[in-house]
Amino acid sequence: MPTTIHQRRWALFALFFLPGVAIASWVTRTPAIRDSLGASTQEMGLVLFGLSVGSMLGILSSGTLVLKVGARPVIAVGTVAIVVSLPTIALGTALGEAPIVTVGLFLFGAGVGGGEVAMNIEGADVEQITGKPFLPVLHGCFSLGTFVGALAGIAATAVDFPVAWHLLIAGALALGLFIWAIQQIPAGTGKVEVPTAAVQTGDASGPQTSVGSAPVLWKDTRLLLIGGIVLAMALAEGTANDWLPLLMVDGHGFDDALGSTIYATFALSMTVGRFVGGGFITRYGRGRVLTASAIFAALGLALVSFPDSQVLAAAGVVLWGLGASLGFPVALSAAGDSGPNSAARVSLVATVGYIAFLVGPPLLGFLGEHYGLRTAMIVPLSCALLAVFIARAADTPAEAVRPHG
Repeated sequence: MPTTIHQRRWALFALFFLPGVAIASWVTRTPAIRDSLGASTQEMGLVLFGLSVGSMLGILSSGTLVLKVGARPVIAVGTVAIVVSLPTIALGTALGEAPIVTVGLFLFGAGVGGGEVAMNIEGADVEQITGKPFLPVLHGCFSLGTFVGALAGIAATAVDFPVAWHLLIAGALALGLFIWAIQQIPAGTGKVEVPTAAVQTGDASGPQTSVGSAPVLWKDTRLLLIGGIVLAMALAEGTANDWLPLLMVDGHGFDDALGSTIYATFALSMTVGRFVGGGFITRYGRGRVLTASAIFAALGLALVSFPDSQVLAAAGVVLWGLGASLGFPVALSAAGDSGPNSAARVSLVATVGYIAFLVGPPLLGFLGEHYGLRTAMIVPLSCALLAVFIARAADTPAEAVRPHG
């Protein structure tokens, strides 16, 4: 039985919620995982390198695979990898074996990098069918998942619940959610070989592109600027997901439970920004909203990095979360509307974004080892400042001349 657009939306909500819970489940426990492994900041950066390698594999293969087989099987394989990653990380933590944790993070990175590029293609297709902003709310479900996962992590940290059992429970719940959701995703979205299948599934972008047309997209200046916005804002978001608890614990002297609580505050700020952002986009246009978002993110990162104050750092996290919330999804929407071959355009920009989101932050561990994590935050701060000056590239011609009121 064909799925309705309503069922498809809810399935995508669930599939974005799932990796949010998964990433928060291990991020909130990174201080405990670090202690179990006896790892330094640089060694944790090496452990997170598994995330980078897996992410690159998933990201670089996803767009081509979607064009060949459609989004649904790519989403399925990617989500299964996320589910399997959680017990793998749990096993490595229980044994105190960093290589096993690295393998788990490799699986997680491959799953998110591959699956979420495909899910964004699905989401952009739904957005074009309905004619309403959808990607911000869709990414809001990821942030909601990180918030829910962070709350669970706070509770688990507070009662000293074993990390391994925490991750195993999260993996089991994720498996059940996946089994239901994947059945609601139609086949054929984004696939180029069978044009009629894409029409039947409502793929408004149409499979009018091919793998071979991708190099042409690299010549589109506006699309490249949109890619720059995504890179900067995804790096700001990904940095928090990888380092925020340790940044608060090691950089500002919070205990583990408070470090996790501040991460939950970031996740809540992201969630609020994404769920309420659609109205601001409708009123002010993408470019103005992204400009304000980048300013907020830069200011938040500055407050976390420079003042030696727990209060200002906590306030900075709220601004950081609100600022980073809309960058990724709004820029993806702009990419989908920037010209023909929407699926290929979303795939290209999403690829850039997930490279920044998943690969960039682990590299900050090497800077953090030598200069401190607070100093390492200057990198995402600089990128956010760059986004301020290129954010208007996300405007459509109509939005560029829209009055402020």
